[in-house]
Amino acid sequence: MTSRQPGWRVPVALVALSAIPLLAGTARLVELAGGPQLIPADARFTASPLPVVVHICGAAVYALLGAVQLAPAVRRRHPRWHRSAGRVAVVAGAAVAGSALWLAVFLPPQPGSGPLLFVLRLVFAPAMVTGLALGVAAIRRGDVAAHRAWMTRSYAIALAAGTQAFTEGVGGALLGHGALALDASRGAAWVINLTIAEWSIRRSPAQTSRRTPAPALLGTQP
Repeated sequence: MTSRQPGWRVPVALVALSAIPLLAGTARLVELAGGPQLIPADARFTASPLPVVVHICGAAVYALLGAVQLAPAVRRRHPRWHRSAGRVAVVAGAAVAGSALWLAVFLPPQPGSGPLLFVLRLVFAPAMVTGLALGVAAIRRGDVAAHRAWMTRSYAIALAAGTQAFTEGVGGALLGHGALALDASRGAAWVINLTIAEWSIRRSPAQTSRRTPAPALLGTQP
């Protein structure tokens, strides 16, 4: 095992977590393109395919590029690529959030869901766009720590689709399969992801150095 491997464990894990919704999205694209039906059909999507295609394609780009952006080796050794890929990831992330909001507002509710899930989507889609905007603003003023923090939060919101594959199963076993149980189980995925993101942000060296005075300055205050 080399010393390079630990830096790639988190990105690989994030790609693995996003694999479930990405595979489902790919199957949906195949269906919308006239191919075989690989997952249960949904008349809501066939009636309005464009935002679905934007959402799925944007999610694929954002999930993969976002995971690689979190690899320290990429940021250190390929800063130009990191900047270029970051711009693409921001556009893809905005497309994901915007299309998710459109689907939530203009399409009929998902079968089996209730008003809680609708409200959660109205909260987290704009929150993701806000995080992206704050991340871009932070790097433009040279605040790398704030940039990484906001980008991490936005990525955590987007990756909830992968976490929901697990929280729905656990929630169904514990709470049943009613609309409120489904909504709460999906909402738990956003809470879990953002909790882990905040923990990661607060333990990062950049955040630690921001909170702790440099040794050379200790004792200089009156």
